[in-house]
Amino acid sequence: MADKIDCDELVSISNHLFVETSLFTKGLGLTVESMGQENASMKFTNGDDLTGSERTQNLHGGVIASVMDITGSLAVFSNLVFKSKKQTLQERIKRITRINTIDLRIDYLRPGVGNSFVATGYLLRTGRKVAVARMELHNEEDKLVAVGTGSYIIGLASE
Repeated sequence: MADKIDCDELVSISNHLFVETSLFTKGLGLTVESMGQENASMKFTNGDDLTGSERTQNLHGGVIASVMDITGSLAVFSNLVFKSKKQTLQERIKRITRINTIDLRIDYLRPGVGNSFVATGYLLRTGRKVAVARMELHNEEDKLVAVGTGSYIIGLASE
């Protein structure tokens, strides 16, 4: 059994699954940055199409919520891949049949000011059917812009 996971390969596959195959996610300019057993992160650059108003260049609240939700899903996905007992990375990924948001709470702590941002999701708990993640969004100055908690229903094929 292969317990070791090539994290670079997992990031590449996740970029395909979470970004390249989703027009919405691709439109946000997200890129998977890192993945681990208990966390995952994504990065993106601010742009005119992500701001709330022409007067300010602050991120729109909907963009922040969407990025946080996607990052929470990614953290759950990463944890499920690492926890799986399948031999290959492809088999581990194939076993995950769904991750859907049940509940999402976002606390906006300050305006989304900045040129680039990193969203990180931390796994709080994974059960048989539900997982919970905590997310943070930081700008390039490492200022905390928003935090969130997401609950996700998960579906796994039998091992």
